[in-house]
Amino acid sequence: MKKIDHIGIAVADMDTAIAQYTAMGFEFHGQETVASQKVNTAFFEIGESHIELLEPTQPDSPVGKFLEKRGPGVHHICIQVDDIDAALLRFKEAGLQLINETPVIGAGGHRVAFVHPKSTSGVLMELLEPKKA
Repeated sequence: MKKIDHIGIAVADMDTAIAQYTAMGFEFHGQETVASQKVNTAFFEIGESHIELLEPTQPDSPVGKFLEKRGPGVHHICIQVDDIDAALLRFKEAGLQLINETPVIGAGGHRVAFVHPKSTSGVLMELLEPKKA
């Protein structure tokens, strides 16, 4: 575990949310669509970490279902790791429930995997291995 990479926030309207975070003074770092996750993302820098806004592209996406059930708000906490495969193995051996048994490609081309909130005191946890340069 290296650091908190970002906090993911589910939003219903990306343009409105970007305007709000920009008005608060957060430094905007661009948008990206992650088709495999059915989500549009926007990143803002805050120190060594980021805020990731998440807008569903389809109602049946994980973020779409989250918004329907809970409304806008904190969706997940992302932890940066050096070796995501080793982290997933360690979590699995510890009996944690993994959403992704193997990493998938997320925003920015990074390898990511999610740990079910049932195993992390109600918080969806994302593991992120930075993309190799």
